[in-house]
Amino acid sequence: MAKSLNEVRLLGNLGADAEVKYTAGGIAVASLSIATTRRVKRNEEWVDETDWHRVTLWRCEKIAEYLKRGTRVCVSGRLQTRSFDKDGEKRYVTEVVAEDVILLGGKSDGGDAPVSRPRPAPRTGGSQPFQAQPDIAPGVTDDDVPF
Repeated sequence: MAKSLNEVRLLGNLGADAEVKYTAGGIAVASLSIATTRRVKRNEEWVDETDWHRVTLWRCEKIAEYLKRGTRVCVSGRLQTRSFDKDGEKRYVTEVVAEDVILLGGKSDGGDAPVSRPRPAPRTGGSQPFQAQPDIAPGVTDDDVPF
């Protein structure tokens, strides 16, 4: 069987606070709405176009309180399409299932308020690629994040 790849990386802002619900087994799952913007030229004028992406984040108990409207995030994950019945009609939704979320900053008093840690310098040499540690809000350690 041939290899395949299902990988998504989004860099944008949260459109609303994370909506956290719990499964019957008590596992937290958050629904996020991330806006990404690109510039396109229309009629000799540059305009911004915004796309909205539905993101699902599992086991998010520790990070959910930091996922507030306007926060800049980088999300890595995979695309997943699922179906459900609504009013007797089968519907489909495609969403990003987040595997990694990095908080890049947020809005506070009209400006960007950094909520990230300094990243370690990239390694040199060797065959392993550099992997930055996730940026977490001040006071939260890696041990507090469930993923």
